[in-house]
Amino acid sequence: MKYKAVIFDFDYTLGDSTEGIAASVNHGLEKLGYEAGGLEDIKKTIGLSLKETFARLTGSRDQEEARQFCIFFKEKSDQVMVDHTRLYPAVRPVLEELRRQQCRIGIVTTKYHYRIDQILDKFQMAGLVDVIVGAEDVKAEKPSPEGLLHAIRQLGAERKEVLYTGDSVVDAKTAAGAGVDFAGVLTGTTPPREFEPFDHVCIAGDLEELLNALKKEK
Repeated sequence: MKYKAVIFDFDYTLGDSTEGIAASVNHGLEKLGYEAGGLEDIKKTIGLSLKETFARLTGSRDQEEARQFCIFFKEKSDQVMVDHTRLYPAVRPVLEELRRQQCRIGIVTTKYHYRIDQILDKFQMAGLVDVIVGAEDVKAEKPSPEGLLHAIRQLGAERKEVLYTGDSVVDAKTAAGAGVDFAGVLTGTTPPREFEPFDHVCIAGDLEELLNALKKEK
């Protein structure tokens, strides 16, 4: 396989936390006196930072409100997120096969680092991931390349040896900013045409299709 490290986004790339995210978002909005957001509107914000999610759903750029929203979101998500997260069926076999191909594996996400730890522990998959970089590990969240570059350093890889995989334009921008190859997956809400302006090695329907494409890479 061409790559020595494959790094993944989490939401809509490795798993689906929609129900827990929606509950946590609406808890935060209602605590601040806003109306609850619609599910489809909330789904379109998944993968953004919490502050950007707040801004998109309310139109407010008030920094103090955004800070409070993050606190209220975390308050609810600590109660519901892990129970309402499922991993896609292909995740375990794909990660196991990458291991067999001697690839190192990372996750760079706007979710909290400890939340990813909890989710991987729930599904008994912590041993398949070498590095996690979450929201609390960086000063600037995606599409800033800070987290991805941090993960690459921790993996001891060169950028030319790394593939970043995600479901959104934010992920494509993150890979571009870090100077690494990008692969898109269509398990989120982003249609294929939105990836077209960005360099990519492939746009795959899901992780299984992605793995098959990577095996053909020289």
